Amino acid sequence: MYFRVHQKSDAGPGITGVMAFANLQRRCPALCSGGLRPARYAGETPARQSAGSLALSVEFFFETVLMKRLSVSLLAFSLLAFGLPQAILCPAAAVSQGQPAPAGRNQSQSDIRHGAAPPPAPGLCAACIRAHMEFLASDAMRGRGSGTADELLAATYVGSQLRAYGIAPAGDAGTYIQRAVLQQPKLAALPLLTFAKPGTGDPGEKVTWTYGKEFIALRLSQTHFSGPLRVVNSDKINPDEDDTQVAGSIVLMVGSGSDRRKLRARAESLASAGAVAAIATANAEEAGRFPERSEHLPPLPTQIEGQAAPGLENNFSLLEVSLEAAKTLEELPANTRLNFDSSSTSERKYTWNAIGLLRGSDAKLRDSAVLLSAHLDHLGIGRPVNGDDIYNGADDDASGTTAVLELARILGAGARPRRTVIFALFGSEETGGLGSTYFREHPPLPLREIAVNLEFEMLGRADPAVRSDTVWLTGWERSNLGPTLAARGAKLVGDPHPEQNFFARSDNYVLAKKGVVAQTVSSYGLHRDYHQPSDDLAHIDFKHMDAAIGSLLRPVSWLVNSSFTPKWTEGGKP
Repeated sequence: MYFRVHQKSDAGPGITGVMAFANLQRRCPALCSGGLRPARYAGETPARQSAGSLALSVEFFFETVLMKRLSVSLLAFSLLAFGLPQAILCPAAAVSQGQPAPAGRNQSQSDIRHGAAPPPAPGLCAACIRAHMEFLASDAMRGRGSGTADELLAATYVGSQLRAYGIAPAGDAGTYIQRAVLQQPKLAALPLLTFAKPGTGDPGEKVTWTYGKEFIALRLSQTHFSGPLRVVNSDKINPDEDDTQVAGSIVLMVGSGSDRRKLRARAESLASAGAVAAIATANAEEAGRFPERSEHLPPLPTQIEGQAAPGLENNFSLLEVSLEAAKTLEELPANTRLNFDSSSTSERKYTWNAIGLLRGSDAKLRDSAVLLSAHLDHLGIGRPVNGDDIYNGADDDASGTTAVLELARILGAGARPRRTVIFALFGSEETGGLGSTYFREHPPLPLREIAVNLEFEMLGRADPAVRSDTVWLTGWERSNLGPTLAARGAKLVGDPHPEQNFFARSDNYVLAKKGVVAQTVSSYGLHRDYHQPSDDLAHIDFKHMDAAIGSLLRPVSWLVNSSFTPKWTEGGKP
């Protein structure tokens, strides 16, 4: 909430003005750390007022003839009115997180250009973090479904916060919102899977399987695809040799029993290797539900209108067949061609990003921008689990959105960074990185001027695989970004779950494919609330979240004020 600090009190002039200011401090601790600033005189440069000029705002509390006649003593009194009450009422702000009080904004630009350390930024605001989370992950937001009005509401909320923090709009037509037009295809008939079974005739007996009987789709990327059949054993310790031979194939995965997590991880690996589709085997109970599940046809990936560039989707499909069907496929000759066919219609829809920009102060470095990002959407309203159908997405990714907002608050309140900083909260990540893909094709700055992207994803809980006060970076070995930030004090280590291929599963990958050194900061510990209604506020560890964001404040502040440009390691660029 943005308070107008210099608003006149109805109780009258004089000391009531100071009391009103103290009351605002009690209601909003962020005022003590510079997070929310007073509104300014018309024509004053926004968000760049020096700390000393706060003294002048006291005149608005004393608009009486008497006080105007005593204007000679105003300056001395104002120092007492603002300095002493702030020190008494909010002492934590001056030493928040062990840092000195924020320095004024009147540091000379020549000092900054010549490498003088920027004044320390305000400290972490735990109340702000909790407030963002309580709004974004509330039931009122209905899960912030991709491409829904709830996603737009989340983007609008983010934009309002960026404005309060002094971050300039960088969306469409001078606003914070960037809208992308999408096309949503929809299956119009039950899909069929066909192949030729060896027999006495040539080319053999044609076999046709129907959706909901012999197979269903767990993930569907296209209405038509085909490829030669290959069989791989998911239990192999070193499956890489198989992965090099699956490009363009439809792969039947055998082994792994009922471990669906392991099967999905294996499928992701096959997708990265270029497989067209993978086929898993359902147990008898799951296959018995095929007819029921076929009543709701699987969704197809949404596409950006008039744009062929892919986002996170890789045109990979995952099917599931019954035990009997799996045995039939295993008995087919190698490279038997499978064909998947269906038909579809399409409708127009939209997705929304929220984008703000803090222009750099250094003429040489401002064109080497730092992009801080997260995705603001989630799964919306879905299949009820234990009576709950709202997929709140508290960890995924209200926590990342909150981290970006807190960094925006701090960077907006301190001295202007030497480098330009872009704050981007993407829509429709959950449906294939559509918001980030549209951003990539319509950036607020030329893509060549974005030197690095830090994406923040799922910071709401500690990962048991690393220390509780530590976060990790996807694709650690792909660039020198992680080691450099760690050397600057970030409690940051390499991704402890490389088999999950997280580097290619968030919005950073969309930028990385175009050459930007883009990696994701996370502490996701593979908890079972992922993509479930139980990913809610009750499961957020705010102590960890505060520590995770807090550990990155100084390294990120250094990054946006340094000339360091991360580089891909040999073979690291995707």
